Amino acid sequence: MIRFVLALLCVAVLTLLLAPFQLIALAFGLRLQRRIPLLFHRAFCALAGVRIREIGTRTATTPALILANHVSWLDICIIGALGPVAFVAKSEVATWPVFGWLARLQRTIFINRKARHQTGAATREIGDRMLGGDAVVLFAEGTSSDGVRILPFRSALIGAVHHALGESAHHKVITVQPLSLAYVGFGGLPVGRALRENVAWYGDIDLVPHFIGILAAGATDVVVTWGEAIAYDVSADRKQIARHAEQAVRRMTIAALRAGPSKPTTAVPEASESPATVSAPVIA
Repeated sequence: MIRFVLALLCVAVLTLLLAPFQLIALAFGLRLQRRIPLLFHRAFCALAGVRIREIGTRTATTPALILANHVSWLDICIIGALGPVAFVAKSEVATWPVFGWLARLQRTIFINRKARHQTGAATREIGDRMLGGDAVVLFAEGTSSDGVRILPFRSALIGAVHHALGESAHHKVITVQPLSLAYVGFGGLPVGRALRENVAWYGDIDLVPHFIGILAAGATDVVVTWGEAIAYDVSADRKQIARHAEQAVRRMTIAALRAGPSKPTTAVPEASESPATVSAPVIA
C-alpha cells in the first residue's frame, strides 16, 4: 500500500504539472499537444513499473489507422508511451471522473457505439484526424477481453479509411497496421489463469480497485507486437481489413503469451518498411 500511495502522489504531481501546458497547446493548436501525452504516458509506465517489450516497428507512413486488441485501461498508457497517437473511446468514458478529463486532454475521439446513426459522424472525425496527421488507434473488438481470447474485430468504424480517402486530394491509400498487446507478467510472476484479472480489466471488474492493484504491484510485463502495415486504397472492403487485422493480432498475441515474460518471443515481426497496397472489391 505504501508503494501505491507514493506512486499515486507522483502521478498526481505529474498531472498537475503537465495539464496546464496541454490546455494551452490545445487552445492554440500547438504541435506540443501531441508530445505532452507521450511524456505523461512514459512517466506513468515508469512509476507503475510497467515494462514494455516491443516487437516490430510502428509504421512511419501517414495517414495511419492502428487496429489493436483491448485488454485493460492500461493499454492506453502503454500504446501512448510508444509514440504520439489519438485514441477512439466509447462516449461513456468522457463522463468518468478524472479519467474522462484526462482522456479529453489527450484529444480522444469519443463515439457512441449504441447509436448506429452516429457511425457516419464518428468515421468522419476519425478520417479527419488521420488526414490531419494523427495516427489513430482503434480497439477494434469494441470492448476489452481477458487478454487470451481475441474477440471479432468490428468493421463499422473502419469505414473511416474510405472517408479519409474520399476527402483527400493528396492521399490515394491509407495505411492500416495491426497491433497486439499481451500481458505476460505481473508482480514478478508469469500471468496465468490465477493472475489474469490482475492485468485484464473487463466484464464487471471495478476500475478503481484494478487501478490500485496495478500501481501497488509495481511490476507488469507486456509484449507489444506491431504487425504488417498494409496500404489500402478506396476500393478495399472494410470487412476484409477487419478480418486480416484480427487474424494477425490473434497470431501475435498467441506467440507472445506462449513465450511468456522471460523467454525470447517466437513471433516474427510482421512490420514492413514499405506497406503493400491492397485493392479489393467493395462488398455492401
